[in-house]
Amino acid sequence: MSVREEFDEWATAGKDRGMERRHWHTAKHVLARMPVEPGDAVLDLGTGSGYALRALRERDVGRGYGLDGAPEMARNARAYTDDDAIGFLVGDFDALPFADGSIDHMVSMESFYYAADPHNTLAEVSRVLRPGGTFYCAVNYFAESESTHAWQEHISVDMTLWDRSEYRDAFRDAGLYVAEQDAIPDREVEIPPAEAFPTDEWKTREAMVDRYRTWGTLLTVGVAP
Repeated sequence: MSVREEFDEWATAGKDRGMERRHWHTAKHVLARMPVEPGDAVLDLGTGSGYALRALRERDVGRGYGLDGAPEMARNARAYTDDDAIGFLVGDFDALPFADGSIDHMVSMESFYYAADPHNTLAEVSRVLRPGGTFYCAVNYFAESESTHAWQEHISVDMTLWDRSEYRDAFRDAGLYVAEQDAIPDREVEIPPAEAFPTDEWKTREAMVDRYRTWGTLLTVGVAP
């Protein structure tokens, strides 16, 4: 099944809103760090329900573009806002439909690992960013977060499983400076006491702590030279 088919099904089933609720715990901290200013053009790569752009518009970004590979995702995102300054389009991560140096800042919340060719995607990111523009790439599926690795078994789309150093190296290979990288913990998911384990989803409390508190979401920030 293609990325488009997989996520069209998710959108039709309403899973886009579910992802928004789950990811918001750490996404809001990522978005708060972005150095957006009034009038900036922002591209949300793998926009899903469009929640990141809706949040950034509260900071008066000038124009927001949400790109997704699934038409139903983009259609839903359009329906969730009547803001004329936000536009949603269907596009390919490997051929971003934007001119060189036309975007001030980019963000990708929990979608970069679906890129068919992540190295080429980063080259495209580097191409469309203006000098000094930033790319905030947030993923909760990465090598150090071992409890997330089983996710690949439940989705037909191949996912990129890089570790922290591989993300840094790939950003640099694409011509981006790595300004920062850290793990943002999810402190809102409630973790039961040790005597409550095992649960339906977790064998041990330690594994759940590792997933949400130790690793949470990996944020890598690249800056275009």
